[in-house]
This record gives sequence, C-alpha cells and structure tokens, in this order.
Amino acid sequence: MPELAEVEYFRRQWNAGIGKKVVGVSWHKTARVNRGLNTVKISRLLKGATFYSSHAAAKQMAFRFSNGIWIGLHLGMTGRLECGDEQRAPTPYDHFVIKMSGGKNLFFVDPRQFGRVLFYQGDGVPDWWAKIAPPILSKAFNAEVVAAFLERRSRAPIKAVLLMQERFPGIGNWMADEVLWRAGFHPSAKAGNFGPVAIKKLTATLKKVCTDAMRVIGKDWSDPPRTWLFNHRWSDGGKCPHSKQHLKRTEIGGRTTCWSPAKQKLGAERR
Repeated sequence: MPELAEVEYFRRQWNAGIGKKVVGVSWHKTARVNRGLNTVKISRLLKGATFYSSHAAAKQMAFRFSNGIWIGLHLGMTGRLECGDEQRAPTPYDHFVIKMSGGKNLFFVDPRQFGRVLFYQGDGVPDWWAKIAPPILSKAFNAEVVAAFLERRSRAPIKAVLLMQERFPGIGNWMADEVLWRAGFHPSAKAGNFGPVAIKKLTATLKKVCTDAMRVIGKDWSDPPRTWLFNHRWSDGGKCPHSKQHLKRTEIGGRTTCWSPAKQKLGAERR
C-alpha cells in the first residue's frame, strides 16, 4: 500500500493541470472507488472549474478547484495517479478521469479498487481532510505526544502501534520496519515499555525516515540506497545492511514484519 512518500510522488503527477480549467470528466460507472458518489452531479460541478492546488497528508491526497470544490483520493493498495495527453491509450482501470484545457488528462488508476474518491463543495475544509492527524514532520509531532499515545496502547507491540494512522499518519508497513530497524527496537516490544530516552529516539527516527523517504521516493520515485532496510526486507534470505547477518520475517500485529535479530534486541526500549 502506498505510504507517505509514495503518496507525495503521485500527488505531483496531477500538478501539470494546475491553473487549467476542467473541460470534461469521465467515470468507470461500476467501479467501487466511486461508491457513494453522485457522479453525474460532480461532473457537472467540475466542468469549467479551475484546478487551484494539490495537497498530500498521511495516505491521502486533496485537489482543490474553484467554486469551493475539493476532490479527495485514497490510493488503497494499488491506486496511482497519472497525467497524459490524448495519445495515452485507455485502460480498464481508469476509474476517474479529469480532462483539462490544454490537452492534459488526469487519471486515477486502480486495478484492485481498494482506493476511494471523495468529494466536497463548500466553505472551509472537508471533515475527511480536517481529521487527519498532524504530520510527523510538523512541530506538533513531538516526543510528548508520542509518549502519551504509547501509554494508551501499552499492551500492543510497537510495530502495530506505528501503523495507527490517528497518531502516525502516512506510516505503513515498510516505513515502520525501517524506523524500528534504524532505531534498534524490536518490533515485538510492548509500547508501554518505552522509556523517555527510547521515546525521544523513536520520535527523532520517525522524523528522519519520513524526511529521507520524501527526499528520495517522494521527489522522483528514486530507489533508496542499499544502506536502507527497505532494499532487503521484501523476501526471505535478506541480510541486514548494518550487521550483515540474516534478517527475520514473521507476522507481528497482523502484518508481515522484517527485522534484524543482531541489531534489534528486546529490552533496548526500556531506557
């Protein structure tokens, strides 16, 4: 599933349409991603509107148009955004297409349809955008709020807690593994066992991983360097870039988790 940096990358794909007007909208009429929407009404409201700006937060994107219109997109597991011209061949997975003046078309493509299109028109900010937690890279995200959240989830393994979007927006499976590996914390460690020093380290590492991911993946989909766990975690037999010892993969908190037994020890979180 696309995470913080992947979402940022896909957000940028629609930026070619900023400043242009909508000349048409098309929908895949039976696609689940459009469930609950009055697509005929939305098409009518969008036509003639100017595309103002794009935004990404957590695992969601918002696109603002004139007349108080917001389009929200959640990519789900396989969703992606594309920008193309009239020469682009259509696919069966083009579930939502906005045709812009100047010949550019904006596509929401989702083969497995776990994504979602949202719509809002009015003053202010839609609820589905306003309720997203403060970004990890903001000043509002600090060791104090992390400590309070871990205390409330004290019995859960830290890997599962890091996937909770209400406090760690945009963190998904690979980013959580990367954070714990860099910080040296075992993914099975109980959230309530983290001491003040460990919480500060966890918070700083979260910010560092997000910064690195946005710089490398979010910018232009570049491959992360081999020094990241990212490149070694996807299949059995990988080796830790730090210790050169074999990594371990198992299910923790309902998700496949990869860690380095040589680097991540239970008990390190108690400091």
